[in-house]
Amino acid sequence: MGGVEEHIFNLSQCLLSRGHKVIILTHSYGNRKGVRYMTNGLKVYYIPIKVFYNQVILPTMICNVPLLRYILLRERIEIVHGHSAFSTLAHEAMNVGQLLGLRSVFTDHSLFGFADLSAVVTNKFLEISLSNCNHCICVSHTGKENTVLRAKVHRDKVSVIPNAVDTAHFTPNPCQRPSDPDRINVIVVSRLVYRKGVDLLAGILPKLKNQPNVHFIIGGDGPKRALLEEIREKNNMQDRVTMLGGLEHSQVRDVLTQGHIFLNTSLTEAYCMAIVEAASCGLQVVSTRVGGIPEVLPENLIILTEPTVDSVYRGLMTAIRREAEKKQIGSIYLNGDLGGLLASREPIVMCPFERNNIVAHLYNWDNVTARTEKVYRKVMLEKESPLGQMMVN
Repeated sequence: MGGVEEHIFNLSQCLLSRGHKVIILTHSYGNRKGVRYMTNGLKVYYIPIKVFYNQVILPTMICNVPLLRYILLRERIEIVHGHSAFSTLAHEAMNVGQLLGLRSVFTDHSLFGFADLSAVVTNKFLEISLSNCNHCICVSHTGKENTVLRAKVHRDKVSVIPNAVDTAHFTPNPCQRPSDPDRINVIVVSRLVYRKGVDLLAGILPKLKNQPNVHFIIGGDGPKRALLEEIREKNNMQDRVTMLGGLEHSQVRDVLTQGHIFLNTSLTEAYCMAIVEAASCGLQVVSTRVGGIPEVLPENLIILTEPTVDSVYRGLMTAIRREAEKKQIGSIYLNGDLGGLLASREPIVMCPFERNNIVAHLYNWDNVTARTEKVYRKVMLEKESPLGQMMVN
């Protein structure tokens, strides 16, 4: 389950607990078709539409109208909330809802460029789709600026509501860390694709081959996995770089709690859920300064770097040095003789549970749901646009 799917599920659960009716529409996954009921009676329609490419259906705009219309009328839907600019089904459902006089809300989870052909085509289709959308939600202020520019949506119709994390699930567990006091585990959990900066990670690994106490645990799969395996083999780091492959979301916390440092090398991000989950599990976070990432965590929870190999390497070495100094101080403390070491030092690494508490106050699903409800109430007060006006837009 990816970040968008997790967002939809958690938001739906909170809306259900507040007394709202929530229906999820998605395409079929393998043999999973028809209507399914999930936690707390969440109703999910797995519409029998075949996937065209990369878990996205073929954009026809008209072929699915009868089925979408039937579901929206049958369930007496008032607001159609679409997620992700890449989701063809979301845009088709919003357009059908608008023709039926329903309100529509769209949440954008990604950043896009303006120069390459794919971005130009995507942005033009997004502009057409959002021309009659009642309101848009972005997960960061950088994302809002991006959406306003590329989809030509008025800034007053765009709100910023960040993602959240279940800090009761993503809790620290120092007992899962390695028993060897000198070993430092660096965790990477990401799709292994170009956009996630896997090439930066591949450039960093050889620089650390002479640091025998630094180990990498890499979770995720993708076309760039072969590159990392090649680098690992070329530098004889098979015993220090562990490739876990694809992970279920329920397994991520167990991987994070094994580490001391979380490394994110993304080249573009509107909002990075991975660094929030890592900070909630008590890890030091080292991340590239791209997109909306600087907005996500306060300075005392993250080390920001430029998206270059040398800059990320320096940031990672800073985190490793802090972790080593913390271990040294802990060893001296256990021996009962601090010798004034702490008197001249600032706190090196924050307590994992203190990090969890900070994240819990910054991001929680109740707050996200309350802010989303305000958007829903606002769009319900708007007048229905006649067909003529919708065609003009």
